Amino acid sequence: MTTTIQPRPRLSGLTAESVFISRSLRHSLRDGESLLMAILLPIFMMLAFTWVFGGAIDGTGAYVDFVVPAIILTCAGFGASSAAVQVAGDMQTGIIDRFRTMPLRTGAVLTGHVIASLIRNLVATAVVIAVALLVGFRPTASLPAWLLMTGLITLYILALTYLFAAIGLAASSPEAANGYGFLLLFLPYLSSGFVPVETMPAWLQPIAEHQPLTPIIDTIRGLLTGTPLDDQPWWAIAWCVVALAIAVAWGSWLFRRKAGRR
Repeated sequence: MTTTIQPRPRLSGLTAESVFISRSLRHSLRDGESLLMAILLPIFMMLAFTWVFGGAIDGTGAYVDFVVPAIILTCAGFGASSAAVQVAGDMQTGIIDRFRTMPLRTGAVLTGHVIASLIRNLVATAVVIAVALLVGFRPTASLPAWLLMTGLITLYILALTYLFAAIGLAASSPEAANGYGFLLLFLPYLSSGFVPVETMPAWLQPIAEHQPLTPIIDTIRGLLTGTPLDDQPWWAIAWCVVALAIAVAWGSWLFRRKAGRR
């Protein structure tokens, strides 16, 4: 008599995603050095740009109100870059081959890394704002403005983290993933984040004005401090949505190709 082995059904709902989110968060808690840096980096950056450089840029002490959005996005970038290293590490150690034998959706592993990174980065954002308040930041935002800012930052971190996760899949090793992703971390410095665009050299102003982070930073600054928004929020949302769509599509294709899933 022939016995037919029935394939195991895939996990229902978001069970697989929740398992991998918990896995990534546990790894984060066990990695004491990375967790410590995720907390200390926002503090050091805020103190450096307000106490060390702020007086030279703006002697009135108002520079903290200007620079907070840039530090939020810069720290989010450093935090999101860890997703590239972690994904590349999973690919290199061969654990993905073990996951292939399980009844899991293809994107569950990536989703776990991305959502865990999103949670870590939102905590880091809260640290940035708390330290900014201690060193003199005085936002004028209403509750709806705070909620809109939080939504935009969440969308930005989600898009950036998915992009870093895709970079981790494309890289040949965690070290290479770290190097490739490092290039994206320079974008805040070529925007309106740390100095007004009009103070830059003439040849650099069009680059700074039309790159993705400038409308995002200007929108966060406008929501927090009441500066004019104009059409910047629409550009900010559009850039985030486009980046997220590209990153998700690229990451899904890379994962299917490298993990051998169809």
